[in-house]
Amino acid sequence: MTTTTAPADIDRPAPEQLTIVPLRHYGRWIAAIAAVTALVGVAGSLAKNGNLHWEIIGHFLFADLIFDGLVTTLWLTVAAMALGLVLGTLVAVMRLSTNPVLYGMSSLFVWFFRGTPLLVQIIFWGYAAALYKDVLIGIPFTDITFIQVETNSLLTPAIAALLALGLNEAAYASEIVRAGIQSVDIGQTEAAHSLGMRPALTMRRIVLPQAMRVIIPPMGNETINMLKMTALVSIISAHDLMSNIQDVYAQNYQVIPMLVVASIWYLALVTLLSIPQAWLERRYGRGSGHGERVSPLRRMFAGAVTRPARRPKNAKETAL
Repeated sequence: MTTTTAPADIDRPAPEQLTIVPLRHYGRWIAAIAAVTALVGVAGSLAKNGNLHWEIIGHFLFADLIFDGLVTTLWLTVAAMALGLVLGTLVAVMRLSTNPVLYGMSSLFVWFFRGTPLLVQIIFWGYAAALYKDVLIGIPFTDITFIQVETNSLLTPAIAALLALGLNEAAYASEIVRAGIQSVDIGQTEAAHSLGMRPALTMRRIVLPQAMRVIIPPMGNETINMLKMTALVSIISAHDLMSNIQDVYAQNYQVIPMLVVASIWYLALVTLLSIPQAWLERRYGRGSGHGERVSPLRRMFAGAVTRPARRPKNAKETAL
């Protein structure tokens, strides 16, 4: 049997001699340059615009009246989100219940508070005294009364704003929590029940910790949205940031500069709220691949600082 050998590939270039040409993304660079140019143009136009009255903005940016409004805005945001989250979790569990009464009442709650505008709800709670002069607690359909309080003294503008924001948020939070609970495999619940765990303990120890991975991102957005929605309570003079801003420009007629002051503070607060939201998303996203994401800004700085590894020039260098 004759064995033939292939001729040596003398003319074929070695793999290490091939030239690697990186792909150029000229369209991305053109779009980035156009975007930066437009941004610089807008920023320069605003900086040179005398109608903004930057001296008024600087004077009121750190005024005591603004800080008083910030305190009200912050506690309204925290309290309304806490009320909405607790009540929303309860409503979500009721909507998942097999009891038709609980399911019907929770569905009615979500239908009403999601179906009416938040501004209407704020005005309703602010002027509830026009509907009920006194708040009575007693035995229904009898004259027996345990507590009687005047509505105007009980529902102050701040309390009315809290109720409106909290109840409205509860309707949306319930849907977020319900979606998170339903995202957990039913086998987890069945396994917990087979071990003798009660439904309430199963929900608290097994289902909710896993559902947080789905709940946290939209709930963080709801918190940021709640911070901005507090501006609507200025309609009932709840002395929040926007209410105090309106009081100022109602006197000095500098509407645009005062709105710039409000925008600066809202942007600053939203930026601060985004930090714990990102941390919670990374914490509850561990092990799923979603918590390991790195922001484009961090990738950009990491690429600028870290030097790429040197590519070997030939096969001999690779062997060494």
